[in-house]
Amino acid sequence: MPLIDQGILADHIKAGYPAYEPGAISAAVTAYLVILSAVGGLGILGWLSVAWAARVGKRWAHPLAIGLLAAAVCFAIAALTVRDTSGDVGLAPLLGWLQVLPCAAGLAAIVLRRSTR
Repeated sequence: MPLIDQGILADHIKAGYPAYEPGAISAAVTAYLVILSAVGGLGILGWLSVAWAARVGKRWAHPLAIGLLAAAVCFAIAALTVRDTSGDVGLAPLLGWLQVLPCAAGLAAIVLRRSTR
């Protein structure tokens, strides 16, 4: 979502910092996109590792899945609640809530895997 519609993020930054010039807004949007992309990439690598470990029967797959879910939930909570210097949440609320979706998928995977044992 953030890579497709940068306007939501730019509008959120403009609302919080009306004195920012377009170049500063663009730099802030880029910084957020880099952070979200890096976290997303790490999340994908983590969940692919869990899927591989579960497929080959590694005993540590379930604890790794729980650890990744905990980290993802912490990140999603931070995305929804951390306030920046403007007093508003740093990440646009829509984008913050989109961070919860992978957590829901991870929770479902852990619960479903646990119930099939």
